Amino acid sequence: GNNGRSGGGPGGRRPGPGGGGGTDAVTIDAPSRETGRRARPPANKRKAPDAGEENRAGPRRTSLRIGTGRKGRGAELSRRRGSLRKRDRSADKEAKAMAAAERKTVFLPEGPISVSDLAELIDEKPVAIIKLLMTDLGVMASMTQSLDPSTCIAVVEGFGKIVGGADDMDEELMELMAEESALSTGLVEEDDDDEDLEPRAPVVTIMGHVDHGKTSLLDAIRKTDVTAGEAGGITQHIAAYQVGHNGKKITFIDTPGHAAFTDMRERGANVTDMVILVVAADDGVKQQTADSIMCARQAGVPLIVAINKCDKETADPLKVMTDLTAYDVLTEEFGGDVLSSQISAKEGTNLDDLMDKIMLQAEIQDLKANPDRDAEGIVIEANVEKGLGTVATTLIKKGTIRVGDVFVAGATYGRVKALLSTTDSKTRLNEAGPSMPVQVVGFEGIPSAGDILAVAQDEQTARALAENRQRIARERESSFYQDGLMSSVNMVFSGGNKEKREMCVLVKADVQGSAEALTRALRELKLENDEAVVTVKVLVSEAGEVSKSDVAIAGVTPGTTIIAFNVPASFAAMEDARNGGINIEYYNIVYDAIESVESRMQEVLSPTPEGEYVGSATVQEVFNIGGTGNIAGSRCTDGYLKKGSNVRVMRGDKILIETRVKSLRSFKAEVDSIEEGNECGIGLIDFESYEPGDVIECYVE
Repeated sequence: GNNGRSGGGPGGRRPGPGGGGGTDAVTIDAPSRETGRRARPPANKRKAPDAGEENRAGPRRTSLRIGTGRKGRGAELSRRRGSLRKRDRSADKEAKAMAAAERKTVFLPEGPISVSDLAELIDEKPVAIIKLLMTDLGVMASMTQSLDPSTCIAVVEGFGKIVGGADDMDEELMELMAEESALSTGLVEEDDDDEDLEPRAPVVTIMGHVDHGKTSLLDAIRKTDVTAGEAGGITQHIAAYQVGHNGKKITFIDTPGHAAFTDMRERGANVTDMVILVVAADDGVKQQTADSIMCARQAGVPLIVAINKCDKETADPLKVMTDLTAYDVLTEEFGGDVLSSQISAKEGTNLDDLMDKIMLQAEIQDLKANPDRDAEGIVIEANVEKGLGTVATTLIKKGTIRVGDVFVAGATYGRVKALLSTTDSKTRLNEAGPSMPVQVVGFEGIPSAGDILAVAQDEQTARALAENRQRIARERESSFYQDGLMSSVNMVFSGGNKEKREMCVLVKADVQGSAEALTRALRELKLENDEAVVTVKVLVSEAGEVSKSDVAIAGVTPGTTIIAFNVPASFAAMEDARNGGINIEYYNIVYDAIESVESRMQEVLSPTPEGEYVGSATVQEVFNIGGTGNIAGSRCTDGYLKKGSNVRVMRGDKILIETRVKSLRSFKAEVDSIEEGNECGIGLIDFESYEPGDVIECYVE
């Protein structure tokens, strides 16, 4: 493909079945990300709402449901509650009051964060966090496991710390949020009456480790070739499809399985009714298998295990089921209530059994929705297509969306110009009902994956709400809310007083979800040595081809690289990039983009002099020559050294200076070069502070 090509040319506790009584749940309240984070006061100290309280902006709270398993769940919950009550009773009230005054405020970065990074952020040991997750929240996690924001908040508060955010918002931001609350009134209707509900298709997310056959399974179900269209056979972005089975419909969401797309995979779990966990019979349970189990558990949705590649000679389905028990996933064969099916996506073996079990699980959950109301859906993906503008794959959750409807989605709005089938974009639809994935055309901007799309009463209301949300986003960026959060996080992760360096990039991708996932992966990169730490600053991250304005933005910050992921650059952009010396790199596999950025970060961390590296020498002794100054008595240990060439002096990982060779002597004679194995005396321009062990690297232009 065009991977890495530079210049101007184009180129990832077992839940029981929902609704069937198989899972109890512990409910953890957490503020939504839209309104900021604030520590919840103790119940006996909460203020009663006064008149008009409901009309004022404040953190909306969502619930995180975590399955605890069937056996002994009542006793376990009782034990935990009793333990917590005992802990509260034994605490001295005065000591608690003093401790509360001294509690540390923690600013959490947006998006998931690993257990190890969270431990560093809140100054606790990773093992302590893992223990709290297991004992208080019922979550099994490793040090590298990513935790979603709600779980992070619960962990921080579990250690008696305060989650900063909402209390730090300035007055203008609070007013904007109050205005948003008023504009949103009536946008989403109340819960539907039971008599208005009708059966709907189940929404199924396929998850699992990379290369275990998730997309191949969906391919086999759809009887079309999807995998061949994905770079490297790896799913790059979420896709949603609806297929038929025995006269009924099933909606599938295919999510990426590799690490850079963790947030997209978790987003898939949050819109689904159940998860098909694909595990290769010849490879077993892997890290992303465990991650997917946690996603399903946190979303409170049941699992169906699809043991794939059973046609291979090395297949061992029994081992897979045994390994899953370590994660509290007990299939029916092991006396549990998790449905499973042994299949071969490649051969099409036993797929009917898997589909039957999906329908069985749907019957247990009794999935229903009201089609006769204004539509509400979730944006799965968004991209820009020529002739159509912004197109967003949207899963309709409630109601029916129709051509001509006015809607708002996140910080953008629009009017439905067309509804296209997700399996055939040439097929136009008049409407789409519950559980149906559809491509919506008519956005004024590009929504983010995960945005709620809701039909509005009129265009004026939709526009006002979208513009209000845009102002909130801008205000957050310029307010203490954002500055405090980022500075706090940077203080922890930047390495104290080390020099902070940044590599700037601009990300353009074919779909918004891929841009977000790649951006997140890049922002998590960090390289450091004894004197500096390098991170990635993403100037722009959005869907669409590389434009002239993108090149202009990149040109403002010297050294900025434009990453084009599955998109070309316009002719005008390519010409401006060539004229301005701006680098555009084209990729269609995320790993290649990340590796390239890491390589450039290494250059920023340890910059090399101009020229090609040709050799190095190690200082053995320092001599003071009268009238000349200090000379480094050295041995050439690699390649050769040349008089007049560029050099840098290294002391361990630290760069002392970049300069040039002033003199080069072999015994007493001045020479032009010294080869490997020979001793020499080296004099450098503007540097004499040599120490034995220093390394002098030579670069020839």
